[in-house]
Amino acid sequence: MRRIRMVAATAGAALVATLAACAPDDGPPTLNWYINSDNGGQAQIAAECTEAADGAYTIETVLLPRDAAAQREQLARRLAAEDSSIDLMSLDPPFIPELSEPGFLAPIPNDVAEAVSENVVQGSLDSATWNDELVAIPFWANTQLLWYRESVVEEAGLDMSQPVTWDQLIEVATDQDLYLAVQGIKGESLTVWINALIASAGGEIITNPGSSAEDTELGLETDAGREAARIMGQIGSDGLGGPGLPTSDESASLRLFQGDDASFMVNWPFVWTSTQQAVDDGLLEESVLDDFGWALYPAVAEGTDSAPPVGGINLGVGAFSEHTDLAFEAAQCIVTPEHQAFYMVNDGNPASNTEAYEDAEVQETFPMYEMIRDSLEQAVPRPQTPLYNEISTGLQETWYPVSDVNPDTSPEAATELITAVLRGERLL
Repeated sequence: MRRIRMVAATAGAALVATLAACAPDDGPPTLNWYINSDNGGQAQIAAECTEAADGAYTIETVLLPRDAAAQREQLARRLAAEDSSIDLMSLDPPFIPELSEPGFLAPIPNDVAEAVSENVVQGSLDSATWNDELVAIPFWANTQLLWYRESVVEEAGLDMSQPVTWDQLIEVATDQDLYLAVQGIKGESLTVWINALIASAGGEIITNPGSSAEDTELGLETDAGREAARIMGQIGSDGLGGPGLPTSDESASLRLFQGDDASFMVNWPFVWTSTQQAVDDGLLEESVLDDFGWALYPAVAEGTDSAPPVGGINLGVGAFSEHTDLAFEAAQCIVTPEHQAFYMVNDGNPASNTEAYEDAEVQETFPMYEMIRDSLEQAVPRPQTPLYNEISTGLQETWYPVSDVNPDTSPEAATELITAVLRGERLL
């Protein structure tokens, strides 16, 4: 594709110094695992898997940039230059097709694919799949829940044991003059919300993701796209998202939800442990945490299932590694249910393997563990396409600010911009 050819052409000038892919002749091979920032959990898992390998290999972690887009750029450039130092890498799911399509990821052997797929939630499997093949190994998953204040739903008489819709949330927030915490910042958080709304309405942002850039068809100008725009626009124009909506990311949404004027929030499970910490530090009253409730992501229409967002990290094996067999062996050690349970407790990142949710510490740390697991089973990834960067950026350009989103104009504007960009007629 045009972008991949450009990356390959400029890779030599942009590469940072590479690490040695293997150890000296008198020692075991060193597998470099490029990781995203965390609380140290990946390094500890690497040490445990090194010990379990009993001298067959050593795993060393290499920290990628904190920003997901910068991670994508570094890995794409290095892999385009056939960098053999990349043995394992922690991959943000939306960028997996872009790395898989040009052959940057080593094919997963059938026996490994079968082993690492067992008891894995569907949303995580979908996020690791491209062209109907598993191209990355599910590690940890993530999903957004609907968080609510118990006092608010009690006053509204809303039965949260049953699925609720966005319109119901809007009605309750409006009636009680409260805020609905969402992510309206011009960034990836906004794309996550747009995709979840469209998928929950039964639609898709891209209807033929395997097509070339010129032939890609978008599903924005549909009933699902217009319904998503209606919901988003109403929350923005009615002021339900709060005065900080244009800059509201996940952390800002949580702060809004922790306040006295909150009703509901869509957000990732980190909000539970983060609020617990705030209570422990004396920054919040215990009564705030006691008022938290949780449910599945809201539906768009009554009687239909919602499509919660799915995120997390999957493991890729570099196609140019000199030790792909060992890398796949190491990856299987990394993603065991025991390691996923440890990582969920230590770093707060939900497991992709359902067996991890049987762990007693997981259940104690996340009392909503069953809801997280169930949400991940019906979660839907963001568009699976090598063109994801252009798609996401185009949506952010045309569906922002949220207060200006209009079902009559926003889907059309996004379609026109993204189509023109993919055809090389416009730049983002």
